[in-house]
Amino acid sequence: RWGAEAGSRRPRQAGMGLDPVILWLIAAALVLIGVVGLVLPGVPGVIAVFGGMLLAASIDDFTRIGWPTLVALGVMTALAFAADILGSLFGAQRVGASRLALWGAAIGTLAALPFGFVGLVFGPFAGAVIGEFMARQRLDVATRVGIGTWIGLAIGTLAKVALVFVMLGVFAISWLVG
Repeated sequence: RWGAEAGSRRPRQAGMGLDPVILWLIAAALVLIGVVGLVLPGVPGVIAVFGGMLLAASIDDFTRIGWPTLVALGVMTALAFAADILGSLFGAQRVGASRLALWGAAIGTLAALPFGFVGLVFGPFAGAVIGEFMARQRLDVATRVGIGTWIGLAIGTLAKVALVFVMLGVFAISWLVG
């Protein structure tokens, strides 16, 4: 028997006997898909990046990337996920949106997911405008709320992208130092 449990110096290989090269290719593919998924709806970008990093860390039985680094990466994953969800809501709230506009932005985002990138751009805007118009019956106010929602979504997306690149940097430095 090979592995840490047998007292061997050779590290146990993760992945139920898969070749480490294949595991590295899968990990890299997950990270790449995740980075592309940061701006494409329907692809869980942040989760895929974290999954790729977790798989990569497990290949050498967490020798180079330890649990403290993985916990930090997990916290950044949660923050990036929250930034993505809360961005449009904070943008709408910042311009004085009603509760109906906030609900509209959230529902518009979910309803627009099947329509890809265009849906992601216009869904929260349309939902916020409709919700605000229902609440206040003023198109000018509703439009301002819709624009605030869209700006918040853009800022949330930028924050998510920045956090993922910080995650990639932390992983790379930890792997090189580890």
